[in-house]
Amino acid sequence: MHSNSLLLLSAYSAAIFAAAFLGGKLAALGTMTHVRTQILMSLVAGFILGIAMYHLVPHSLERISGPDIVKKAVAWMMFGMIMMIFLLRVFHFHQHDFSAEASNLYDQHDHGDSGEHSHSLLGVALGLGVHTVTEGVALGTSMQVGSSHNGEGVLPGLGIFLAILLHKPLDAYSIIGMMKFAGHGRRARTAANIAFALLCPLVALASFWGVGLLGLEEGSVIGYVLAFAAGAFLCIALSDLLPEIHFHSHDRGKLIVSLLVGIGLAYALYYVESSAMHGTEAPHGH
Repeated sequence: MHSNSLLLLSAYSAAIFAAAFLGGKLAALGTMTHVRTQILMSLVAGFILGIAMYHLVPHSLERISGPDIVKKAVAWMMFGMIMMIFLLRVFHFHQHDFSAEASNLYDQHDHGDSGEHSHSLLGVALGLGVHTVTEGVALGTSMQVGSSHNGEGVLPGLGIFLAILLHKPLDAYSIIGMMKFAGHGRRARTAANIAFALLCPLVALASFWGVGLLGLEEGSVIGYVLAFAAGAFLCIALSDLLPEIHFHSHDRGKLIVSLLVGIGLAYALYYVESSAMHGTEAPHGH
């Protein structure tokens, strides 16, 4: 069962690498239109929000043992949120949109001048790097959770994989877009793009192997990690979504609809997963 999960995780990792690499290439070739970028961000934010609430939180509660399970899960979720807020405040890696319309809009709302992007490039890379490590750990540990449910009718870790797959191109787009604006050459941008695209897959594979080798899948450690990841995912979703709805009154309706569609997709995946689990567990109840 672990070998099947490892093979599936390898396929997930290859897809995440390709998505992140293509996202960086898109930033190097040109920029997306402002409206399309905002709609995509809202859709992805809604999906990540749904994955945090419908997938990560329930799985964390299942894995945490002992008394006060909910209190422990909430504490680790809060830890994840606080850490991500700290990273956002210190490293300022929120900006995903580099269109001309976005630049004018951010200037109007005192989001800083163009020189700040070049000055904070290292901070953006560090912030998104830690953020990516959190996603990789969440994917690796979720695969261990899925591999322990023998006979499940859905692919383990599918929801978290899709959340990362949809969000990672935006992160790569941010880093390569800022490097382009700062005047870095094509070779430097390509090297950074490859390194960033590899980070999440490598962390996911290392987490999967580490949890298995240390025997942590039998304890509460995975539950704490998933609760922490839920808090981080919540912060990622809301930090990408709320500022856009606030500052983009002309597209507010489209952004809200995109948010609801993203949440709906996450819930649909949760519903399919729950139905499959109940279907496989029903015979054991006799």
